[in-house]
Amino acid sequence: MAEPETNSQFQGARSGQVREALDWLEGLVVDGLKHGFFDYSIACEVANGGKRQLVIRAGKSHKFTIPENEVPR
Repeated sequence: MAEPETNSQFQGARSGQVREALDWLEGLVVDGLKHGFFDYSIACEVANGGKRQLVIRAGKSHKFTIPENEVPR
């Protein structure tokens, strides 16, 4: 299994859908920690044109469509 990416590897994601998804996820985790418990799930699949469909389920689902050129390498 590959090691997870470190925060420094995402510094290039200063804008766009990747940044929005990371900000959304950070907010969910902080809110969950304040509340005391949480259960979230994250799923991703490749769609047409190499776009990534990232879905974060946390009570409600939120979908991010990330163009291939925004995917950190």
